[in-house]
Amino acid sequence: MTRSLSVRPARATGTWAWPWEAWPAEARLLLGLVSLWSVVGLLVLASASWWVAEREMGDGAFYVKRQLIWMVASWGLLVLAVRTSLRRWLHMAPLALLIGCLLVALTLVMGSTVNGASRWLVLGPLQLQPSELVKPFVVLQGAALFAHWRRIGPDQKLLWLGVFGALILLILKQPNLSTAALTGLLLWFIALAGGVGLPLLLGAATAGGVLGTASIAINEYQRLRVVSFLDPWRDAQGDGYQLVQSLLAIGSGGIFGEGFGLSTQKLQYLPIQSTDFIFAVFAEEFGFVGSLVLLGFLLVFGFVGLRVALGCRSNQQRLIAIGCTTLLVGQSILNIAVASGAMPTTGLPLPLISYGGNSLMASLLICGLLIRCSLESGGGVVVAAARRRRQGTG
Repeated sequence: MTRSLSVRPARATGTWAWPWEAWPAEARLLLGLVSLWSVVGLLVLASASWWVAEREMGDGAFYVKRQLIWMVASWGLLVLAVRTSLRRWLHMAPLALLIGCLLVALTLVMGSTVNGASRWLVLGPLQLQPSELVKPFVVLQGAALFAHWRRIGPDQKLLWLGVFGALILLILKQPNLSTAALTGLLLWFIALAGGVGLPLLLGAATAGGVLGTASIAINEYQRLRVVSFLDPWRDAQGDGYQLVQSLLAIGSGGIFGEGFGLSTQKLQYLPIQSTDFIFAVFAEEFGFVGSLVLLGFLLVFGFVGLRVALGCRSNQQRLIAIGCTTLLVGQSILNIAVASGAMPTTGLPLPLISYGGNSLMASLLICGLLIRCSLESGGGVVVAAARRRRQGTG
């Protein structure tokens, strides 16, 4: 007598046990891609950070060790996301989003200020960046709102649009224009995929443009970043220094790169080489070919994420998959664009590669939600087919 595959709900925990045989091809591929992304990210960080870590901390592996601890915790979140139903995540999203807004507001009152921006809450040995941690719940609540846009009342629409608007304004007040813009763009794309009317989308885009322009006009350091982006060589030792050094690193890589660990720009020349400008170190060491491979990887990840979205059974699941894919791939492209001088300098990390536990936790939770979308859209079909095959041959 053969034992058929089954999907067993664990009622006490709200999770579902998915046998590996029941995983759709997209879910398996996503897990492999995320694993590869994580390992490569640690290696790139090890190369980019060892010189600064040795000089400042006396331990060349200081940042890698800390990142590894965050990596283990973040993979725990990924496993939790994969094992927990989307329905439960969607039930948690409203409260989590409101708590996220409160924490972002607290950064304006009691946050740690770095380079003129208050983005961190210091809780003992932990540093929390609420604007990063809230991203997965922006995706979830955005999907919940726009999936039922035509069926919910005006009061619900105004309530959650107001919450999203308040979150963006609070992030903008830190000031953190890049994360505020990314949050707005993410919600805009989810709304577009959810079928929201064109007039509302155009109005939101216009309001976002006005807010961004006002922020640049008010905050001098943002205005200087835009000016230095347009012509970084005019003040190569001042406001344009960061971008000039990044471009020198990318140009020094040539076709095939200097080789792993052999970047020279990371040796006291390129600031923020372990976080916002880590791509410049990668490009110097792996060259044009390596950069194309990275872009190809993002293209494959985006393609698989969109296949998951197309295979989803409900509009809500589809929007979650689109939001997760847009956030991971879109933020990566924006980071690369900044390092290569295609966009003004911003503070967006490169997901799963840049140093930082908050970004890592948010990114891997988002990866877990995307895998869960694939499981819920295709896993049950695979289980049923496997059961029929086994019963037919048993």
